[in-house]
Amino acid sequence: MTRIFLSVVLSGTALFSANVAANDQSQTLIDTLTEMGFPAPTENQLVHIPPTMADLEEADIHPELKKVIRKGYSLFTNTQQLRGKNVFNNMNCSSCHLGEGRMPFSAPVWPAAVTLPDYRGKNGHVNNLEERIAGCFTYSMNGKPLEYGSDNMLALAAYHQWLATGVEMYPKKPIYGRGFPAPERPKELSYERGAQLYKDNCSVCHGEDGSGLRVDGQTVFPAPWGDMSNNWGAGIVRLFTAAGFIKNNMPLGQPNSLSDQDAWDIAFFMDSQERPQDPRYTGDVKETLEKFGPSFHKHSMYGQVREHDGKVLADHSNTGEKTFLKPDAVAPRTFD
Repeated sequence: MTRIFLSVVLSGTALFSANVAANDQSQTLIDTLTEMGFPAPTENQLVHIPPTMADLEEADIHPELKKVIRKGYSLFTNTQQLRGKNVFNNMNCSSCHLGEGRMPFSAPVWPAAVTLPDYRGKNGHVNNLEERIAGCFTYSMNGKPLEYGSDNMLALAAYHQWLATGVEMYPKKPIYGRGFPAPERPKELSYERGAQLYKDNCSVCHGEDGSGLRVDGQTVFPAPWGDMSNNWGAGIVRLFTAAGFIKNNMPLGQPNSLSDQDAWDIAFFMDSQERPQDPRYTGDVKETLEKFGPSFHKHSMYGQVREHDGKVLADHSNTGEKTFLKPDAVAPRTFD
C-alpha cells in the first residue's frame, strides 16, 4: 500500500505527523481536529488535505512549475519581502491564514482556487483568484496589489492552486473547515472585559499596545491594530470574522480554549481600536459608512462611537505607512 507522509501544520508547529495510508489521511486529520475541539465533518461536507511542500518535491510536474510554486510559498509565508512596494504594514499572508494557508478553520486558501471566479458582495462584482489575492494586499496588507499577470501574482496563484490539488472546480459539497467559523454572538459584548482578556491571553505575543512583535525586520507576531496592522477595509475588522479567528486559533497552539463570550469580547475590544483608513474612503466617514455599510461595515465598528471615550472610529485620513489611499486595483467591474 502506498505510504504518504502527512504533516498538517499550525502556524509553524506540527499539529501532527504520521506515516499513514492514503485512505486513512482524512480520518487521521478529523480525529486530531475533533480532539482539539473542532466539530467533525458531516456526511455532505468535502474534506480535503492539501499537499505539503515535501509532497511538491515528489510530484510529477515540470521543474519550472515547482519553482513557481516554491516562490508562491515563499511570498505567502514571508510577504514582508515585498515591504515598501506592495506591503505597508507588518503582516504576512500567513498571519491570518495559519499553517501555510493549509489549516482548517483558519481560512485555508485552497478553496479560493476552486470556487472562483464568483460574485463577491464586498465589491459587488465577479472576482477571479488574482483579484481576490489583490484584495488581500489592498486591505489586509494595507498595500498595493501585485500586478495582474506578474511573476509574483502568478506564483501566489500557483501556490493556492497547488494546495487545491485533486479538488474539482466548483465543488458541490460545502467545504469542511472553510473560513473562520464564528460562534453564535452573545447578547451583550463588553469592551472592558475584552481589554482584560486581551491583556491576559494576547498581549504576551501581540503587545499591550497591539504593535505585535518584530525581530530583525521580520514579523513574529502581527499587530492586531495600529498603523502596522490591517486597514479598516480588511475582513477581520468585521466582528464575526475576528471572533471566529480568535475562537478557532487563539491563543496560538490552544484553539477552542477560550469561551464563545471570551472570543467575541476580545474581538470587540480589538476591532474597536484604530487602524489605517479604508481605501474606499470618500473623505467623510459617515458617507463611507452609508456607501459600504450594507455590504461590509454593518458588521464592523467603522464610524461607530466608542462608548468609553466618545471617539468616532475611523474618522481620520491616516493611511499608515503608505503614501496613498486607494490603489488602482480597487475598481468596479461590470458586464452591462
